[in-house]
Amino acid sequence: MDAQLIAFTGVSAGLVAMPGADFTVVVRNALVSRRAGIACALGIGAGMLVHVTLAVLGVAAVLAAVPALFRALQVVGGVYVLYLGVQTLRRRRGEVADTGEDSTGRPLRQGFVTNALNPKASLTFLSVVPQFVPAGAPALPRTLLLALIVLAIALVWFQAVALLVDRLGRWLRRPRAARAVTTVTGVALTAFGVGLLAGPLMAV
Repeated sequence: MDAQLIAFTGVSAGLVAMPGADFTVVVRNALVSRRAGIACALGIGAGMLVHVTLAVLGVAAVLAAVPALFRALQVVGGVYVLYLGVQTLRRRRGEVADTGEDSTGRPLRQGFVTNALNPKASLTFLSVVPQFVPAGAPALPRTLLLALIVLAIALVWFQAVALLVDRLGRWLRRPRAARAVTTVTGVALTAFGVGLLAGPLMAV
């Protein structure tokens, strides 16, 4: 692995691990069950794959060039994250894992939608990746390699978060602890949703 790839891996790991809506929604689902947490983490990976594809195809540049489109996506993403936050705060005592398709289907969708509806992810990827493409090197193969690195880091990190929360689940699911964690998670998701909405609404 060359020096640029090592540096890119470090930068990407820092960006992926930064607490945000993705992290919070994984914790929220992992408190339900290990399966739900892992499914949510996989959904986030699928959402990130969308951003990677858009950046490789240059669509992210269009988002940057058309502020109205970017703001519209921010609003949609903000509303969804805000909805998750409000739903979390409405929960009373600890959660009970769903059965059937929803035990993985719903968390998978939540992870995917939370990540895919955040246009900042595409712009972040688009702004970081070009710095690690050597001058004169074929852009597409290098970009795809960098994209795979980001995707791998995201899958490993969010799976690790889900497994850690599940490992601590016996303590976290105690009534008092569950209420506290659910409240913190709900407040965090609500704050992230409001933050996503504040930018585009203030710009109007």
